[in-house]
Amino acid sequence: MPNQRRTGISPLVLFIAVAIAAALFAIRGCDDRQRMQDQARMPVTTAGRIPSEEDYTGYIETGDLKEIRKRGTIRYVNLVGPREDALPRAAVVTKRHFDLANRLAKRLKLEPQWIQVHSITRAIELIRSGRADIMADNFSVTEARRELIDFSTPIFQTYQILVTGPSGPDISDPNELRDVEFIVPSGSTQVDTARRMIRDNPDANLSVTEVDLYGDLDQLMDAVNEKPNRVAILQENIAGEMRHYRDDVELGARVSDLENIAWGMRKDARRLQITVNNFLTQNLVKGETARIADWKAIKRSGLIRLLTYNSPTSYFIWKGALMGFDYDLARTFAARHGLELQVVVVPFEEELIDWLKQGRGDFAGSGLTITKERIARGIAFTTPYLETPEQIISHSGKPKIETIQDLDGRTLTVRAHSSFIKTAQVLRDSGIDVQVEIANPEISYSQIFSMVDEGELDASIADSNAANVEAALRTGIITGTLVSDPRPQGWMVLPEHRELLKQLDKFLKKFKKSPLYEETYNRYFKPNKRFQQKIRARIIPGQDLSPYDELAKSSSEEFRFDWRLVIAQMWQESNFNPKAVSPVGAQGLMQLMPATAEDMGFPPPVFEPDRNIMAGVKYLNWVRGRFDPRLPAATRLWFTLASYNAGYGHLLDAQRLAKELGLDPDIWFDNVETAMLKLSEPRYFKKARYGYVRGAEPVAYVRKISNLYKAYVDVASGESTVDVPLRKNHPGDTAETEAGSGAPSAREPP
Repeated sequence: MPNQRRTGISPLVLFIAVAIAAALFAIRGCDDRQRMQDQARMPVTTAGRIPSEEDYTGYIETGDLKEIRKRGTIRYVNLVGPREDALPRAAVVTKRHFDLANRLAKRLKLEPQWIQVHSITRAIELIRSGRADIMADNFSVTEARRELIDFSTPIFQTYQILVTGPSGPDISDPNELRDVEFIVPSGSTQVDTARRMIRDNPDANLSVTEVDLYGDLDQLMDAVNEKPNRVAILQENIAGEMRHYRDDVELGARVSDLENIAWGMRKDARRLQITVNNFLTQNLVKGETARIADWKAIKRSGLIRLLTYNSPTSYFIWKGALMGFDYDLARTFAARHGLELQVVVVPFEEELIDWLKQGRGDFAGSGLTITKERIARGIAFTTPYLETPEQIISHSGKPKIETIQDLDGRTLTVRAHSSFIKTAQVLRDSGIDVQVEIANPEISYSQIFSMVDEGELDASIADSNAANVEAALRTGIITGTLVSDPRPQGWMVLPEHRELLKQLDKFLKKFKKSPLYEETYNRYFKPNKRFQQKIRARIIPGQDLSPYDELAKSSSEEFRFDWRLVIAQMWQESNFNPKAVSPVGAQGLMQLMPATAEDMGFPPPVFEPDRNIMAGVKYLNWVRGRFDPRLPAATRLWFTLASYNAGYGHLLDAQRLAKELGLDPDIWFDNVETAMLKLSEPRYFKKARYGYVRGAEPVAYVRKISNLYKAYVDVASGESTVDVPLRKNHPGDTAETEAGSGAPSAREPP
């Protein structure tokens, strides 16, 4: 069941149970430090433990909008935390609760603060007690809840329906259910529905089990599939979303009246309610059915639809934020024309062209090369938004292919149905003694990268930008010679939609000349420098690990982390450079996204070392708190680091996949990390709630930090001397010390 975990002792527990206590130190007493400690104690999302009244040191405000404005902050409470929605696969991405709520805050010129709770009951308590202002989530409006709080105008309406797995009972008629166990989220209106059905059918041998989900709705569906007599009760919209990525979800009969989904507010906050209602009325857009995608129709509807793939450069979710080159460009285009953007994720095995011609989107793109063959199929391309040459990649254990002639005697395995086939054949036909093999159609680009990395394939061809990013992450891949001129890529539209094509062309031509285009390009197509670092430094036992040891000790004690772990993470994130800025905008020593820092109570920018470290460790604690507290401490540590890097949702997907693969979902090394790597392959990520993840990055992140942590513990004293769990050595690990085990040093900064 979702609220049960294996509690066997991991080999790593003995260390982490002790090492998680930081070394003692003297806390500074300056006013600035006290202010940061106050900020650090402000409650944020916790899935494993709900903040009690004693934990909550934030202010109490029970007034209306006028009083809220004086505070300068508007506090939202929900069940999933900021930016933790699943990957939207057919949604208006600008209409998620999180996006809408933050836009409302911006309209009101207030800073948004997000608080996650474990139950709707707790959310209502925070609203009523003045510790939060708005409940912004999928909250059903009920008469019982109306007695406690007021609700906004409905955001949408839905039913509760029966849901089961492929081996479950017939759920087409609720009156025919027999010997069924209902599985429902704790504290939800589905609990009342299940009890009503049990009461109305006393002879049917029905029962109900409430489950705590720790933010993971997929656990509920997994529990349903464990026994053939189990049936879930879910909101119809949520069950429908699950079917976009799960093939083990069977939908059944409706078992409730139509329910309103709305935001909750305090009673008597009349001005706040009117303001929220006006905002929602102006911003909510009805879903569009298939339509003619001409520009006038698009402008009239206020909505434009992008067809794309969930892929590493087009559209994905990372650290809870929606990202992707095509997505960023499309969202910018939509915003400049006052349009909402709906992203429609096309299944990997289907073609964008087919969906475009069926009217299921207005334009389509996913790094598609402009070719005569595609144009001949009845579509038109925009002006190119990207040009990239094709490049050789090969396994690092063999000689590098630096020239075309170096391909003699080698084997090129290329993706089926790709433009790389023609390139490889031209090379072979030009007199180069190279063997050309076409991979099985089911093998994706990500799988080809993995197979080259592991030495299963000798060499392949890839777009140069993708090749360089993957080579930065995978030590088994090296890039070689370019084998083509730059190939143009663009968006596709239907030829008859000339005005839409004109508007897209106009936007792309202008946008490509702007600094924002270069920034966007670098974000997705320039390798992350921290995974390319080859810096070797020495550390002398007894001396500081970094210039920031005391700050790390202070923040670590506040949240019960080993300060040496924080230093190891800091090196991996920024090489101790307090001014570091990543391509995606992460800032400072701990590489915090500005929005994340703000969620932690530290308004950006956060380049000051003291604020950055405190915010980073607070966020690390926030992530750790989301995991089941019954997990071994060692497991929670590695899971926390992986989630800090890639996002909590991807870790949940990896745990679930690990279980499906017969691996242990409660062990990171060689288990969940293996599943994380596979989530870059379409056959796995298309069934994942949070979709594609470049799994090599969090895997390398945890490995490098764990090895560096071991080195730091060997040479730097803490409260206790312990046997630190060490990840097996991996090619490319770089750490050396005077004492014989390695680590970067404060004495030799980058």
